[in-house]
Amino acid sequence: MSTTPAGSAETNLPQTGPSAFDDHHPPQRELLDDCVHCGFCLPTCPTYQLWGEEMDSPRGRIYLMNLAEKGEIELDGPFTEHIDACLGCLACVTACPSGVQYDKLIESVRPQIERNVRRKPADRLLRETIFALFPYKRRLRAAAVPGAVYQQLRRLAPVRTLAAKLPGRLGALESLLPPVSLREAFARLPEHTPAVGERRASVALLTGCVQDVFFHRVNAATVRVLAAEGCDVHAPRAQQCCGALELHAGREDDALARARREIDVLGSLGVDYVVTNVAGCGSSMKDYGHLLADDPEWAERAAAFSAKVRDVHEVLDTLGPRAPRHPIRARVAYHDACHLGHGQQVRTQPRAVLRTIPDLEVVDIPEAAICCGSAGIYNIVMPHPAAELGNRKAANIRSVQPDVVVTANPGCLLQIGKHLAAPALDGKTADGRAQEGTEPDRADVPLLHPVQLLDASIRGVPVPRT
Repeated sequence: MSTTPAGSAETNLPQTGPSAFDDHHPPQRELLDDCVHCGFCLPTCPTYQLWGEEMDSPRGRIYLMNLAEKGEIELDGPFTEHIDACLGCLACVTACPSGVQYDKLIESVRPQIERNVRRKPADRLLRETIFALFPYKRRLRAAAVPGAVYQQLRRLAPVRTLAAKLPGRLGALESLLPPVSLREAFARLPEHTPAVGERRASVALLTGCVQDVFFHRVNAATVRVLAAEGCDVHAPRAQQCCGALELHAGREDDALARARREIDVLGSLGVDYVVTNVAGCGSSMKDYGHLLADDPEWAERAAAFSAKVRDVHEVLDTLGPRAPRHPIRARVAYHDACHLGHGQQVRTQPRAVLRTIPDLEVVDIPEAAICCGSAGIYNIVMPHPAAELGNRKAANIRSVQPDVVVTANPGCLLQIGKHLAAPALDGKTADGRAQEGTEPDRADVPLLHPVQLLDASIRGVPVPRT
């Protein structure tokens, strides 16, 4: 593939053939033309930082979109390879001085690939397996049972040695398994939790899929904190996956079907806010109005629903602290989850909420804008670059010597935990796993969601370990 500079005159060539895109929501010409190829995106793009390859930068990918739209290249081959390499972290959206909506462009291109490019059998099987499991709570709970047994077996040296030999994507999937607690996996939140004291707001909480099964403790802490701060909290059992994981992977039809279901379930509650505590979920739910804008039956409802969606930190910051806080003497490194910081532009609120805790020192991480490599399913389907980014993020976290690390996304918690647990880059394979016969020391630094710290402060209990 030629790496002609993206700012060259070739981007202004006339149409030379039929567009490689189908006619269902192709990337819009006016959005493609917004890019002036200035290069401000390059320092914040993770894949450009890794490889220095023009076509693996935002402006390079926009150049490829231009060529595909003009009929110069097909979607199969290099086009798909470079788009697949994109994490979708949206750091370029934050960095761009011209306001290029790369988020809308990548969001329109990935479904084009899923519809029109036939993936290799192994790639297709992996993706189908992921999406047959992750968005379904019942299937995740069923999988938690053998998962808990496996984690006990993994304490045995022969099992660890065998796990270290697992190749590529299979090895990445194994190393990212979350800690499994059957009690948590099968726990349920109350459908209604009343406000403590005078009611200040009524909220619906998205419980999520992976979040509710493997990070139920975060949901439970979120409910306690919201109630303590004067919120009536509704968590209806009928809700399911919000569709974010599928949306970010280009599985548009499935994602929109889930969006309609969540609007139907949560949007009928008459609450002040629909609250999320997962960065990726909140980013997608705030975009429902755009995603369903051309659906006459759902457009108005989707827009009204999205207008109510708030990250939990936004709600807590807006309400202001009311519940008394107990001191927590700790140095806390805050990691900006990409779909919270770049996708939702929510940066100051989590820090402000954490600073309501007496004696807590909140520190930023060097290269905060660079993704940790989690990015939905990216660290499973693209394990090698994900591992490079995970190691880079872990090194930056170690440099500030925190007592606790916090971030508002389960994928980031797993990715950072995996790479913090390893002794820098020593004893690692190319995909960031321990070499045969070695087991990295577990990091002695708790990795938490920010609301878990706030919950511990309000209740006056020790900081949890996970």
